[in-house]
Amino acid sequence: MQHRTLGSQGLEVSAIGYGAMGLTMAYGPTDAEAGVAALRRAHDLGVTFFDTAEMYGWGTGSNEILVGKAVRDFRDDVVLATKFGVDMSVPWEETGGALNSRPDNIRTVADNSLRYLGVDHIDVFYQHRVDPQVPIEEVAGTVKELIDAGKVRYFGLSEAGPETIRKAHAVQPVSVLQTEYSLLEPDVEQLFPTLDELGIGFVAYSPLGRGFITGTAKPAGQYEATDIRNGDPRWQPGNFEKNVEAVDRLAELAEARGATVSQLALAWLLTRGEHIVPIPGTRSPKRIEENTAAADLTLTDTDLKAIDEILPQGGFGARYAGGHVPTWT
Repeated sequence: MQHRTLGSQGLEVSAIGYGAMGLTMAYGPTDAEAGVAALRRAHDLGVTFFDTAEMYGWGTGSNEILVGKAVRDFRDDVVLATKFGVDMSVPWEETGGALNSRPDNIRTVADNSLRYLGVDHIDVFYQHRVDPQVPIEEVAGTVKELIDAGKVRYFGLSEAGPETIRKAHAVQPVSVLQTEYSLLEPDVEQLFPTLDELGIGFVAYSPLGRGFITGTAKPAGQYEATDIRNGDPRWQPGNFEKNVEAVDRLAELAEARGATVSQLALAWLLTRGEHIVPIPGTRSPKRIEENTAAADLTLTDTDLKAIDEILPQGGFGARYAGGHVPTWT
């Protein structure tokens, strides 16, 4: 597995990482032991970058505990990223996604994450979402304190825009920005000039469109009740059929290259810049093998032109229902 450098502070990770959210939430019933096995298989195949978050365990630490257990025997060989900033005091459904990036909460989350992961430092500590109630300079200053104390190595932001990134970077250098990015969701490319200017890496979450770009998508309502895709606009009538047609065309292109549509989509992301690392998530060892192999797929200019003709402006349907898309400021 080739490696890439994220940011100018020395953060080096595998070209394809692993997103652990789906091991404990969002995509139906979970299986902790299968999750551990999936993470370990990813490491066997060269993945060194594992992404978790406080929110994924919703007050229990379950996701971080699972990740920590999985990497325990090779912790020094991998980069662990986790996140702070979501208000965990009441159920998500009641908060509507309330945020809490007050300095005291950041410190508390850091200590909790260290304990749940079973480590002495967090490699990458992201602000999960920009909190309009707390100046980003205070957030960056608090993470700087944690870095100086040896609890954190690198500072990251998620779903932040140019102004926020610049203000944070002036206090504590930002190594990486994480935001949704895939063939279905290319809008974040407008932020790349800022990242390039400041020397900040980029991590693409949901790089397979929450599973749509795998050729296995089903219409909304056909997933288990707790699966977020039932409410995703891309799965709704009208949008669903258009997205399926596009993915089918991508799959034909991939087949001609001896690859799967998932591999084509991940390889496409890797062509968008040397500073980009996608973090697909899956519970299937077979899918992990498929995803990691994408790092070895080289796309030609002809391939890239064909992909652009299929999805010139991304997919069909908003990122979130009700227009709840983070504003990049």
